[in-house]
Amino acid sequence: MNLARHSITATNPVQIFDTQFDADCQIFTTTTPAGFAVYRAWPLKLIRKREFSGGTLAAVVPCHTSSLLFLLGGGRSPLYPPNKVVIWDDAAGEEVAELEFRERVRGLACRRGWLAVSFRRRVVVFAVGEIIVRRFEFDTCDNPRGLLAMATGAYATLLAIPGRQMGHVQLVHLPPCVPPTPVGPPLSVLPTRPPPPPSKHPVSIIAAHASTLNTITVPPSGHMLATTSSRGTLVRIWDTVTGKLLREFRRGSDKAEIYGVAFRPDEKDVCVWSDKGTVHLFSLMTSGASNRQSSLSPLGQFVKYFDSEWSYAQYRIPAQAAHISLSSTSATRSPTADVTDEEKCMVGWIEAPSDRCEPGRDPPMEYQLIALTYSGGWYRLSLPQGTSNVSLSSATTTPLSSSPPKALPLSRPRTSSVSSIASRVEKGKDRDRDRDRKDSRELVLQEYRKYGRWDGWG
Repeated sequence: MNLARHSITATNPVQIFDTQFDADCQIFTTTTPAGFAVYRAWPLKLIRKREFSGGTLAAVVPCHTSSLLFLLGGGRSPLYPPNKVVIWDDAAGEEVAELEFRERVRGLACRRGWLAVSFRRRVVVFAVGEIIVRRFEFDTCDNPRGLLAMATGAYATLLAIPGRQMGHVQLVHLPPCVPPTPVGPPLSVLPTRPPPPPSKHPVSIIAAHASTLNTITVPPSGHMLATTSSRGTLVRIWDTVTGKLLREFRRGSDKAEIYGVAFRPDEKDVCVWSDKGTVHLFSLMTSGASNRQSSLSPLGQFVKYFDSEWSYAQYRIPAQAAHISLSSTSATRSPTADVTDEEKCMVGWIEAPSDRCEPGRDPPMEYQLIALTYSGGWYRLSLPQGTSNVSLSSATTTPLSSSPPKALPLSRPRTSSVSSIASRVEKGKDRDRDRDRKDSRELVLQEYRKYGRWDGWG
């Protein structure tokens, strides 16, 4: 028998260095070796592309849906030095200003009229208008990831940054974010009014974790704060006024790198995604919550693992690798490296028509998820049936329907010795894993498309 040797050549993958949603998830930007592009989040459409021949970019951060973009140089041949932030007017297609610093820029956050720039041990805040004015500077602990988050809703004030101690979050209140001036005919409903001032002075420091922070996220309103640590097993939700811990969710039992957390616009759900390639969905509802719990939850007074809330829905993003590399390493890739990170993604919330409605009736708008992978995949996911996901725009005509699954019956608690508890812990974890495979509810894939090189560039 003559067996010939055949070599399999991998196709050239799409190289996406970074992708960013705007504050309302109406558009997103993507950065490749060719330059950057601006897309409409849904329906997916390429709005504009900009190609550069002099170098590469690390990130392009959109400011709402305006033409204002903030550019950061990066990669092997940076278009701009890593200590610069370039303000780009995409309507005019030119640079309008630049900010130069003495050290490398680690992260950016923006909203109407404000820009926050994160460095290794400080955060600087600028007022952006006809001119750019430096307004505030805050010291932080060692922050190599450049973590920071800014509330972007109407009249929101919150800026969340790492505190001076490891695992702490510092809450800063900027001047209120004024809503945009409406364009066109007057609205039939009154605009959002400023909320009343808090009855007590908001807290300034939250001791969120004992280990290093991995992500900091706030909803547009700034009423809550989501934090994760370097271990990547827990997601904690905090009240930004009182500083109290509201909820604690468990992503999993094994260590992972959480890439991001996103609040649903009505703050009823929160989604979490990590290097495991799975998007987890948790309910923030205090009544009728549908989060899963361990079958051994009565042991929560002895073992905290069993007292945790687990996601009520998940979606596993398929691997898009074109080949298998035997020499691959598990080391974390740099976001500016000239290689594609197959597992990394970005997730945001959108409003889209529901596909579950009676014939002959206009479908109500509901909240759905858009997942963007760094290999060029665009996924539109809808929530499982029986969840309350009708958006506010259709809530006036369509009542909210909430039918969470019934909780599993809890076993009757009883006193146990320490040795018996230890043995039941291991059995309980295995039992929970088996039950999760059977009872987990999957997010529904509604649409899948490609972006990047398939749009004629990249």
